[in-house]
Amino acid sequence: MNSGTAASPLRWAMILLAFFATLTNYLDRQALSVAAPILQVQFHLSDIDYSRILFAFMLAYTIMNGISGIWIDRLGTRVGYGLFVGWWSLCALLHAFARGALSLGVLRFLLGMGESGNWPGAVKVVAEWFPLEERSLASGIFNSGSAAGAILAPPIVAFIVLKFGWRSAFATVGALGFIWLIIWSGFYRSPVARLSETPLARPVPLRRLLRSRFVWSFTISKIFIDPVWYFYTFWFPEYLFHSRHFDMAAIGSYAWIPFFIAGIGSIGGGLISKIFLSHGMRVTGARKSAVTVASLLMALAIPAVLVQGVALSIALVSLAMAGYTAALANMLAMPSDVFPPDAVASVYGLASMGSGFGGMVFALITGWLVQHYSYVPAFLLFGLIPLVCIFVQWAFMGPLEQQLETVEEAAPSCP
Repeated sequence: MNSGTAASPLRWAMILLAFFATLTNYLDRQALSVAAPILQVQFHLSDIDYSRILFAFMLAYTIMNGISGIWIDRLGTRVGYGLFVGWWSLCALLHAFARGALSLGVLRFLLGMGESGNWPGAVKVVAEWFPLEERSLASGIFNSGSAAGAILAPPIVAFIVLKFGWRSAFATVGALGFIWLIIWSGFYRSPVARLSETPLARPVPLRRLLRSRFVWSFTISKIFIDPVWYFYTFWFPEYLFHSRHFDMAAIGSYAWIPFFIAGIGSIGGGLISKIFLSHGMRVTGARKSAVTVASLLMALAIPAVLVQGVALSIALVSLAMAGYTAALANMLAMPSDVFPPDAVASVYGLASMGSGFGGMVFALITGWLVQHYSYVPAFLLFGLIPLVCIFVQWAFMGPLEQQLETVEEAAPSCP
């Protein structure tokens, strides 16, 4: 990205749009987990039934992640990102018409198809508008929308459920996405400086992406870190309900706290990387070191399930979730460290497709562990698997700078 685009103050408005898209994404996603205790009773759902509904979401999310990024790269950020937001908002609204486990599973599948476009689209916004030294911070800002959505979901959804019923809750959060879509369609444009001053790059062929050392190691590292967030997103209200004996009102009052801390962690993780870069550390060391520190923080999930005090348990979960978002802020910046803007949505989508398979498997494992044992082995599992992410990045990913040079040689500018 050229300096003209990097200096444009509009880049902060653009990343705020991505922030609000991510916020609505998580309001739609979290509505089910907040309403789950009531839906389990009304539709006679076991923990395994609930895990299968989550599996349906993850199946569609996983499959479409491999496609959504490619579509957004081909259609452009404005059209591609907008189409996915419109799709998932409609599907979230249709949850109001669910009649049982099967219809919930189908609707979650359709929701997963649409929600797969959020992170590839937002990563593309970062690549188009931000220079290298600001990308982790920009990524942290838009990704903090997931925490903001998860913060708002428990009190908002719980209030609507208690006052108007769970169907109204799904209809309300689904409708918010269409407000965002109107603003996005009228406001977003690709950066003028990039279009007018920077020569166009040939798209990196898909076969080259699939052979890339970075893409494979990045994908494997995501397989062992992203399911941690899925666990907290989908199971934390259930954990409070069954293990800590919270009612719906208490869930609405307290379940937002870890997500608030996670939002701080998202921006903090981006700042850590920026500080490392400002002190002369190369991009590889800055990104991987920040991910390492953050991943170690995620091990605090283990004592969280063992302590007696509810307040201490929530505090430890909060720190573990902040560790995840801090790590992700840096991982979101990695594709744009290596690939040109016209390829980053495809790269992140392909990697998320791999991590989605991990999320599917871990969702089923979680349901089985909780139903047959307890939440203790589940928290132990998700406190330890981020260590695999760290190992893969340091042992197999290699220097990001060298891979950037290779990609640029392979994809020269068009005449």
